[in-house]
Amino acid sequence: MNVQSFLKLLVPTWFLLTAAIPAGAAESGEKRKEIGTFEVKFENDLFSGADQHYTNGIRFSYLSPEGNTFEPLQYISDLFKTETKHTKRSSRIGMALGHEIYTPQDRYRTDLIVYDRPYAGWLYGGLSLHTVIDWKNARKDLESIELDVGVVGPSAYGEQIQNYVHKVRLIDPFDGWGNQLKNELGVALHYERKWRFFHPVLLGPLEFDAIPHAGVSLGNVVTQSNVGGALRWGKNLPRDFGPPSLIQAGTTFDRKPDEPYSVFLFATAEGRYVAHNIFLDGNTFRDSHRVDKKNWIGDLSLGVAFLYGRFKISYANAFRTKEYKGQPRISRFGSITASYQF
Repeated sequence: MNVQSFLKLLVPTWFLLTAAIPAGAAESGEKRKEIGTFEVKFENDLFSGADQHYTNGIRFSYLSPEGNTFEPLQYISDLFKTETKHTKRSSRIGMALGHEIYTPQDRYRTDLIVYDRPYAGWLYGGLSLHTVIDWKNARKDLESIELDVGVVGPSAYGEQIQNYVHKVRLIDPFDGWGNQLKNELGVALHYERKWRFFHPVLLGPLEFDAIPHAGVSLGNVVTQSNVGGALRWGKNLPRDFGPPSLIQAGTTFDRKPDEPYSVFLFATAEGRYVAHNIFLDGNTFRDSHRVDKKNWIGDLSLGVAFLYGRFKISYANAFRTKEYKGQPRISRFGSITASYQF
């Protein structure tokens, strides 16, 4: 699905939803005590008619109610404190289990394709801390720190999972998994900050907002810095921090109880400087296949989100610039995220 056909499908659907939902409808039933938010994020390039590069990702995550913290990550968060004593801070703990698969373009070759990216699987668990900083005006910040620990290589079961999915969907398997990256313990520490400088404003009959972000990642899986932002336009925009990033799951909170219905279009853009990427640079401590990566990468995604009460679902089509020298075309994949707040 290219950008033009995606927009032809997305825009009419979005207008139908905004027309069908009454403004300011109240949440039915008694207000329940929050016990947390569960989220599932699924990404696959088959949504975009491709089957290569970053080809599949799935992530299950849980976000605790407000007021919880985790001391080791809280210590790291305190190093970045810039606010005064007049601001309010509230934290939540997140836990995640994720899996990603990377493959070259030619599925039928069994020999090492030296000019294409390595086969790789990445299985990891994550622990995160998300802190909302309230500056006593329209501005709020979201500071997120996540530590991922897992394994890259055959022990991540990338080959088995992809072969099973392809078998179920009657798709030819990839035959070159014998050349995948070797087993390696993977560690990645991510820090990201989002800024919400103003409440959503009216732009025509609907609301509009903009949420910039910046971050850095350190570890043998990925070491990079990033800067970007999200634009949203729709009906009853939630007072949260926008859609999740392309790989990492987001946080679902800060919704007003008198605005349980929301539908909106969104666009996100991000630029990254990648110093190290194990899925392109190969194993850190052992000899393995690698390619000559590009350091400057750009991501763009276009999507639509629908929120009803405690349930939220979104879909986005993502586009990523070429990641290594000789890559024939940009990467494309679709992303579906569903979350429920108990």
